[in-house]
Amino acid sequence: MTTTLHLNGKRGVELLHDPLLNKGTAFGDAERDLLGLRGLLPPRVATQDQQLDRVLENYRRKENDLEKYIYLVSLQERNEALFYRLVMEHLSEMMPIIYTPTVGLACQKYGHIFRRPRGLYISKNDKGRVKGILQNWPQSDVRIIVITDGERILGLGDLGANGMGIPVGKLSLYTACAGIDPSQCLPIMLDVGTNNTTLLSDPLYLGLAEPRLRGPEYDALVAEFVSAAQQVFPKACIQFEDFGNSNAFRLLHQYRDKACTFNDDIQGTAGVTLAGLISSERLTGLPLQKQRILFLGAGEAGIGIGDLIVEALKLSGVPEKQAREQCWFFDSKSLVVKSRTDLVEHKLRFAHDHAPVGTLLEAIETLKPTALIGVSGMPQTFTESVVKAMGKLNQRPVIFALSNPTSKAECTAVQAYTWTEGRAIFASGSPFSPVNYLGTMHEPGQGNNSYIFPGVGLGVIASEARRVTDEMFYVAACKLAAMVTEQDLMVGRLYPDLKRIREVSLTIGTAVAEIAFHRGLTNMLRPADLEAHVREAMFDPHYASYV
Repeated sequence: MTTTLHLNGKRGVELLHDPLLNKGTAFGDAERDLLGLRGLLPPRVATQDQQLDRVLENYRRKENDLEKYIYLVSLQERNEALFYRLVMEHLSEMMPIIYTPTVGLACQKYGHIFRRPRGLYISKNDKGRVKGILQNWPQSDVRIIVITDGERILGLGDLGANGMGIPVGKLSLYTACAGIDPSQCLPIMLDVGTNNTTLLSDPLYLGLAEPRLRGPEYDALVAEFVSAAQQVFPKACIQFEDFGNSNAFRLLHQYRDKACTFNDDIQGTAGVTLAGLISSERLTGLPLQKQRILFLGAGEAGIGIGDLIVEALKLSGVPEKQAREQCWFFDSKSLVVKSRTDLVEHKLRFAHDHAPVGTLLEAIETLKPTALIGVSGMPQTFTESVVKAMGKLNQRPVIFALSNPTSKAECTAVQAYTWTEGRAIFASGSPFSPVNYLGTMHEPGQGNNSYIFPGVGLGVIASEARRVTDEMFYVAACKLAAMVTEQDLMVGRLYPDLKRIREVSLTIGTAVAEIAFHRGLTNMLRPADLEAHVREAMFDPHYASYV
């Protein structure tokens, strides 16, 4: 039986120019005749496997990572299925290109490498017409929106409209890692200006060349967006991404109980870090209840991790006050303590009674932490003396250098292993190569949010949940940690192999969907086989037949 209904009437060149439908040279003879493609393609029909060989060969021929990034973006713009098949089958090789660390460089140069618009741009000049802009999007069944205002892109700071690379890259990971249908993904840039003087003076900058909007006007624009998104895409989950500290906590608090929304920098980072800490218990023998954790950095990532650790400890029976006292923060000035008068609101709940401490090394020697977590965005702040102090206090010191991209990491994997005689349990935000220390091979785990947020999103979408809760991230962390094998731990890896990421996302997605049904967060009837239902929702990048 022949059907072309799912092509929405597209034929010929129009079909070839739709990346969601285009198969290029893989259109068969019958499809070419039926869809008006005869003569528009070379005569030889190729298989997707042959196309895959060709694009992989071209990709590997590129001379640097930025050129590889540009090539992959161009492929995605013309053939989404082939792009995702390539990325899924070579995820370890491709992820550092489509996301950290290369996406950071791509954002810095976004206006200079711009080829074709992707996603939606909402500027401060669009007040009163945001709903109309959302209605311009060609896909009606959007289920996941990633929005940024570009103020805190990775550890690179304010990149304004150049930050669009982050929502685009993040949504690519939703599809590659968890099988979210690309037609259901929408990246959005909320352009409210930039305070980056370099960008303001760059004639090729694509955003509003004016200072950042603040105050009531900013809040009104965000409110208009959230309201419009709920009307135009009622089943969509909104992910806030790379907002500055001054807005991130506030917006999450304001909307988390009013919309299906979360902040990956706060909650996703917390989930993957908690999973790493839970996994580390199997190497240190020290349960979470007995750990003392010191953070370098007290922004949205650090405080978000601390909050989720507190929730995990409370669920294990630890009183909240005691749970908070297991988490200590050292910000850009000094140890976060109650006597300081310069603390912003989100730090106050982790300000403890303690004498002032002015250096990270002194804080380690005084507090004697079992784990050191870097979320500062300040490279090389885990100095040799700092790492050695952790090694002196702990037989297996837990050291997480989570700042992205690689250039912002608090220390490298080589440094962590070398300065602790190979005893460190190390994880990083961006990837590091395996390290051979005195004949023993160490494979540093990458504490990448892609282990968490795609699976959470999958579960939310599959269950049509109305809200995203902290419990979902806690369960996601536990499921992720449980999937770490003894073989992973033997080489020092605290996370599963990336080759298992779709399996990981399916497991997390099923658990998140279960919470939605159990807590009454959805109007959907629970399927008898929930895992099969979630699996059925996952996108398959192999071509479909159009005849």
